[in-house]
Amino acid sequence: MDTGQSQTQSSASADYRALTALRDGHPAWRLMNADHSALIISFLHRAYLKNNVRTVSESDLTIQLDEYLYQVRLDVGDDAFPRAAGEYLEDWASDKRGWLRKYYPADSDEPHFDIATATEQAIEWAFSLRRRAFIGTESRLLTVFELLQQLVEGTETDPHVRIADLERRRKQIDGEIARIREGVLHFIDETGVRERFLHIANTARTLLSDFRAVEQNFRDLDRAARERIATWEGGKGDLLAEIFGERDAIAESDQGKSFRAFWDFLLSPARQEELSRLLEQVFALEAVQQLKPDRRILRIHYDWLAAGESTQRTVAKLSAELRRYLDDKAWLENRRIMQLLHDIEANALGVRDRLPTTLGLTIDGLAPELRFTMDRPLFRPPEKSELDDAIVLSSTDDIPADALFDMLHVDKQLLTERIHRVLQQRSQTTLAEVVQAHPLEHGLAELVAYFSIAAEDDAAAFAMDSTETIAWTDSDGRPRRAIVPVVIFARSKPLLIEAGASA
Repeated sequence: MDTGQSQTQSSASADYRALTALRDGHPAWRLMNADHSALIISFLHRAYLKNNVRTVSESDLTIQLDEYLYQVRLDVGDDAFPRAAGEYLEDWASDKRGWLRKYYPADSDEPHFDIATATEQAIEWAFSLRRRAFIGTESRLLTVFELLQQLVEGTETDPHVRIADLERRRKQIDGEIARIREGVLHFIDETGVRERFLHIANTARTLLSDFRAVEQNFRDLDRAARERIATWEGGKGDLLAEIFGERDAIAESDQGKSFRAFWDFLLSPARQEELSRLLEQVFALEAVQQLKPDRRILRIHYDWLAAGESTQRTVAKLSAELRRYLDDKAWLENRRIMQLLHDIEANALGVRDRLPTTLGLTIDGLAPELRFTMDRPLFRPPEKSELDDAIVLSSTDDIPADALFDMLHVDKQLLTERIHRVLQQRSQTTLAEVVQAHPLEHGLAELVAYFSIAAEDDAAAFAMDSTETIAWTDSDGRPRRAIVPVVIFARSKPLLIEAGASA
């Protein structure tokens, strides 16, 4: 076997292994092989790429997917996609899928979803398979020609050659000015206008994809830095040298330099105004209006700014992580805590790809006990009773006055002690429970005394919306009962007074 044939076989084997690894591990390939790939691609394209949307909150994206599933089920049947919209989103954002990125923004406690770079690649490839009604070639040929000219002119080292080229271009410009003064104008036809506009729109949308790719590279670097900090056993200097070396490698790479130049260009107010003016003039052309263009392209440069700011925030996270690592004072004060966190993070990274089936964890309490100010009852004005002081005599017979002097003395101190004895076993109780534990001895007079104690006690309350029955036996042995509002006694002022509330 000759050397050329051996190299060919080795290259084929390497290509096969590389493609096999991509098929097994790349999210874009997994998306194309998914059972519901058509649903996923169509929905994510509609939610993100079609509208140039970068991030969507969980509630908004769930509502959108719910509506989309409803429309799809009308066409293909109710049993086509049985799961809820939230379950689909959680599955698509899981590590197993990797088609969405779920995260919490700095100014929100609600999770947001962003489309992954690999997912965007799969969607763009899937939609590129559709037959295009108009394929422009002239604009791309002119772009290639202009780029070639820029390369040749920008790399020419001979000043005489560059001067001669500039003089030639000046003669061409002077000739065109003279022809325009003579009334000879050359215009781009409608086909050329439409072709160039479609090329501009496609390039503008592609830039958003490039921003996601750049941000993903920095996010990968940030994650790798956190993993190294969690498992690093050497000195700080070696770790920082390694991290800064990788960061400088990205910043000084062709991609990093291109992004920095693009960002500096975009931050210029003059360039932003020029872009806005040019876009408005192009949209005003009749040939462009016939295409019914997406009006959002008029603000595409603001979408670029938002995407660039997101990329810059990702870089800032890496810097913040390094600053925390460099804080020697915090390291010394929390050395024991940092060691424990180090062990936890190292163990977590070790089991990241092989999660245990049983964790063996217990939770002392499912939720904290909260006491809110607004849970306290509102003030209720006391109800005024109307008294009829008219004395109606059933007969003219003399009424014995002995009853007026037959007075009963109710010891309120004794009643208060009875209430406290009941409260020793619970935090609050009702009047009915107190009477059940200590029956009334003086009938209605004692019941009224209990009401007097409750009215004077700040820790007691009346539930006027509900009633309870108090029963006793009078001095003649006859059973008596009274239906009264619920009275609640408590050790401290009760937080909730509801109908039928009891200790």
